[in-house]
Amino acid sequence: MTPFVEIEDVALRYPPQGAAEGHLAVSGLSLTVRKGEFVAVVGPSGCGKSTLMKLTTGLSFPTEGSVRVAGQPVRGPVSIAGMAFQNPVMLPWRLTRDNVLLPLEVVQPHRSRLRARRKEYQERAEALLASVGLKGAGAKYPWQLSGGMQQRASLCRALIHEPELVMLDEPFGALDAFTREELWQVMRDLHAARGFTAILVTHDLREAVFLADRVFVMSAGPGRIIVEREVAIPRPRDLETLYEPAFVDLVHELRGHIAEARA
Repeated sequence: MTPFVEIEDVALRYPPQGAAEGHLAVSGLSLTVRKGEFVAVVGPSGCGKSTLMKLTTGLSFPTEGSVRVAGQPVRGPVSIAGMAFQNPVMLPWRLTRDNVLLPLEVVQPHRSRLRARRKEYQERAEALLASVGLKGAGAKYPWQLSGGMQQRASLCRALIHEPELVMLDEPFGALDAFTREELWQVMRDLHAARGFTAILVTHDLREAVFLADRVFVMSAGPGRIIVEREVAIPRPRDLETLYEPAFVDLVHELRGHIAEARA
């Protein structure tokens, strides 16, 4: 089966900033992701995890190697992708519902339909917000929501155009431990219900193992994949899974790989 995401022997060198040849962010980077799979990417700071996200979504292009998504070479922004970041970046002057609808103002074919079908799209946004525990929050401004609620709305914004690929760049990293675990469960349920392909970049190994089908460990920069680990823990996983020996052992193993990568 053709991989849904395929990164093959990629290197990316950023333009020179004081150094004669610039900064080599990743080198020899290869990984594949199957359609509908949830993968996590972990590694030491500065290993190129965010660069991997940019390469996959067409925000950066490789100096060497190739990137393909849905069987097509990536030559520009990938319209079938949705993205959520550590900072929700909600526009404070727009209602939460209208923040969720923002991608539809950019992504075709929704952009052409939005004016004529705004009520339908607003109802879709409200239903999506309700599915993550934010029923009725669409009529509130972001500043009226807690940080965890804003991050839930950010996930809805990433999903509103029904993307086939969802990219998650440390989306829960700024939240307290209890809220973070609540949102792991929200993400788990959204993936199970919608079947999108997901790539999560995180520093939290428990988060990676809880959510992912496979975990990739990157080397210190320039980054490449040094370990690929299947998560054999059955789904659906609940928070009690965090204390099971198989879960703890895998987290411990991954921590060891990252410690070696940093050495």
